[in-house]
Amino acid sequence: MEDKRNIQIIEWEHLDKKKFYVFGVAMTMMIRVSVYPFTLIRTRLQVQKGRSLYHGTFDAFVKILRAEGVTGLYRGFLVNTFTLISGQCYVTTYELTRKFVSDYSQSNTVKSLVAGGSASLVAQSITVPIDVVSQHLMMQRKGEKMGRFQVRGNLEGQGLIAFGQTKDIIRQILRADGLRGFYRGYVASLLTYIPNSAVWWPFYHFYAEQLSHLCPQECPHIVFQAISGPLAAATASILTNPMDVIRTRVQVEGKSSIILTFRQLMAEEGPWGLMKGLSARIISATPSTIVIVVGYESLKKLSLRPELVDSRHW
Repeated sequence: MEDKRNIQIIEWEHLDKKKFYVFGVAMTMMIRVSVYPFTLIRTRLQVQKGRSLYHGTFDAFVKILRAEGVTGLYRGFLVNTFTLISGQCYVTTYELTRKFVSDYSQSNTVKSLVAGGSASLVAQSITVPIDVVSQHLMMQRKGEKMGRFQVRGNLEGQGLIAFGQTKDIIRQILRADGLRGFYRGYVASLLTYIPNSAVWWPFYHFYAEQLSHLCPQECPHIVFQAISGPLAAATASILTNPMDVIRTRVQVEGKSSIILTFRQLMAEEGPWGLMKGLSARIISATPSTIVIVVGYESLKKLSLRPELVDSRHW
């Protein structure tokens, strides 16, 4: 008799692809709406010098809400929604790479490591230009300038004004850096997100397997998968946050060298500067990862080919 504690991974060939993509886009959009404010806060915390504006995640949340309203927490959101494309490319690359690697290794850790890194490489090639523009929009605030570029006129972030800000930022990037400006920080992004993704998946499966042996046999798999996701996200965030701080500064402040940015950060703020925005990153990652894991695993179950449904235990 099959042990129900054994987690059965749904692979690419088991999925109904049409359902997978339709449900996937809807799920990703809901997640983005819920966690975007903390992405904005993390970006501002990482860019500010010392504690010149905000003293932490909660302080930044309150100050932005008071000074700029709810719309202030969603600056750059419309542009950021284009990363839905890269998100679908990510999951497709991840699943296809797992399938390819399985011809050479049956180790789930190896498959997850290679697939996670490969998926991040593809996704970041699409995401970086979107991130560059959306991050500059995140820096727009009433009062002191935070980034390299400042949009002209109204900062209410409503209707056509929001699109006007986007066009203004794009023009300023083109004038200052040319087309290369949209890939500023590309190498830093790869050095951040490839390790992050490559580490997250093996840790996710590792934590899920460990919890499956600790939980009662009757416990639904989705419960310890939901716990494993945030644990893996926190682990990956701690390991990659230093590079994430450097990436953000390179993209927002227009730095040309990862090494010089690292040296300047260490000289100005010391080793703790490399941990800036970590709490906001973990706070945003925790609920989003729970939703992503539960959503992604449920999405795969909903997308399972009909003839395979009865053969699975959840």
